[in-house]
Amino acid sequence: MPTSKALLTGLFMFATLGAPAAADDSTVPDPWLEQTIGHHVDPEKYSGTLSKDQLQSLTTIGESLFKARFTSIDGVGRPMATQAIIPTKRKRPPQQSFQRLAGTDSNACSSCHNDPIIGGAGDFVTNVFVSEGFTNADFDSTDPQFSNERNTNHLMGAGLIELLAREMSADLQDQRRAALKAARASGKPQVAQLNSKGVDFGKIIAGPDGIVDLSAIDGVDTDLVIRPFSQKGVIGSLRQFTVNALNHHHGMQAEERFGARWTGENDFDADGIEGEMTRGDISALVAWQATLKPPIELVPENAQWRQMAAEGSELLDETGCTQCHRRHLPLNSLSFADPGPLDSAGTLRQGDVSQTATYDLALMAWSATLPRDDNGAVLVPLFGDLKRHTIADQQIAHLGNELLGQRFVDRDVFMTGELWGIASTAPFGHRGDLSTLDEVIRVHGGDARQSRDRYMELDDAQRVALIAYLKTLVIEP
Repeated sequence: MPTSKALLTGLFMFATLGAPAAADDSTVPDPWLEQTIGHHVDPEKYSGTLSKDQLQSLTTIGESLFKARFTSIDGVGRPMATQAIIPTKRKRPPQQSFQRLAGTDSNACSSCHNDPIIGGAGDFVTNVFVSEGFTNADFDSTDPQFSNERNTNHLMGAGLIELLAREMSADLQDQRRAALKAARASGKPQVAQLNSKGVDFGKIIAGPDGIVDLSAIDGVDTDLVIRPFSQKGVIGSLRQFTVNALNHHHGMQAEERFGARWTGENDFDADGIEGEMTRGDISALVAWQATLKPPIELVPENAQWRQMAAEGSELLDETGCTQCHRRHLPLNSLSFADPGPLDSAGTLRQGDVSQTATYDLALMAWSATLPRDDNGAVLVPLFGDLKRHTIADQQIAHLGNELLGQRFVDRDVFMTGELWGIASTAPFGHRGDLSTLDEVIRVHGGDARQSRDRYMELDDAQRVALIAYLKTLVIEP
């Protein structure tokens, strides 16, 4: 009788070499096999502008991969690789293949992103531990000097968020180019105010010699790229987020970063499995996330709640909360290209493919429910500004509790959390250690201190009304 290892090897070889391909595009293997990926996605079938049927097919695959509980036959685990974003070898294999701190820490994406639906947020129990820059350090302590503990964000409406970030990045970079051109033409320094979609990002001073003074930039990296994902605003695209998370949390390594092109190896983590996540697999996951329905503003059936929410909506403006938690940002195009224009080395880029895949989010039924402005731009109701802010001060420091910086972002600086879906994603705060909306508002410091103080000056009934409005911002089942 064959050993357990031999049996697994035989099943894997049958599944990858001898098993017949599925008749459709499903990646689900035969039900008797102990794996979750039956075959990998052919990216050539999903290039160019996808039809509605093609997009539906690809997102169905993406959803199945998001929910898949990867096994060792798929390649779960990374015995000789760390959680680092830059492929980094371990000196020795870990004593345990799964652990909650440096990872790996789950089998499926949906293990954490599941509240109230797949693609949603996570309870405190799903918190992740992020070491500085996802470095190669192995740690086995929850002490904040070793890692930043973060609660799981929801992914609903993520495609719209990335499209906003792309357009805003293009605006800011155009303003820099225009300032440099004007400085060269005039022979004098030119000041350029950086503003996109009504959000102020400070200013730059462009010199006629081509040198740019970046010291007054506010809330964005000096390359003027908006990175809308993660609580620190340091992840630039869903593709980058997906590649990072697959390695960190599952040890499922994307060929586009951990394969031979960048590492010189086909099995970088030395687990015996090559080609764990192909370019097509990543694309399917990105397509599914990019097309997730955005949260909605619920119209309560309860008349009292409806009246209180109307009052609370006005109070949200009066307290100044919407200066950062902006109700809408205008989006000019619903065309989502993957890979995108801002994907960087270690993630598939547009120059790496002969033709990008383009997903028209206007094909999604939910897109028709989004309002538009007088210029035809879609008004994305994110309640955010895609800008980083200082969120703590000496008196109110709770939200500045992290001890480690990340990608050179100060430890008390975070991206404005979008409020859409907030009523469906308790607990609150970066660490998920606050159980009510009232609690998280009370611990806003730094740039949000004035708005927080105005909230504290409201009477009890007014504070309840403001919360009643926030409770209408839900992820629809």
